[in-house]
Amino acid sequence: QVQLVESGGDLVQPGGSLRLSCRSSGTVFSINDMRWHRQAPGKERELVALITRFGGTSVADSVKGRFTISRDNAKNTVYLQMNSLKPEDTAVYYCNALSPRGTVYWGQGTQVTVSS
Repeated sequence: QVQLVESGGDLVQPGGSLRLSCRSSGTVFSINDMRWHRQAPGKERELVALITRFGGTSVADSVKGRFTISRDNAKNTVYLQMNSLKPEDTAVYYCNALSPRGTVYWGQGTQVTVSS
């Protein structure tokens, strides 16, 4: 059974940084495309960043220049480095894996709150 477990969410002041981690088990991690989504209260879930199994990356315009996605296949883990955080970054952040067959897996989410 595939499991994705996020960690690293916290309360941080505006301008601060956090690094989220998502550890995968039960799948061959290296063949999956990995993505981070977020969902703020009252809003739809949105794609924040993705990294393909080949290492190509893309981030949403709203976080470009501030967020970086990376992966460590040896540790079955994908990361989201978040710098210069803003109050509007407050959301539950979800890790997501897309297998080559098109199967999608989700983590349980980790809360990020940006507030002074």
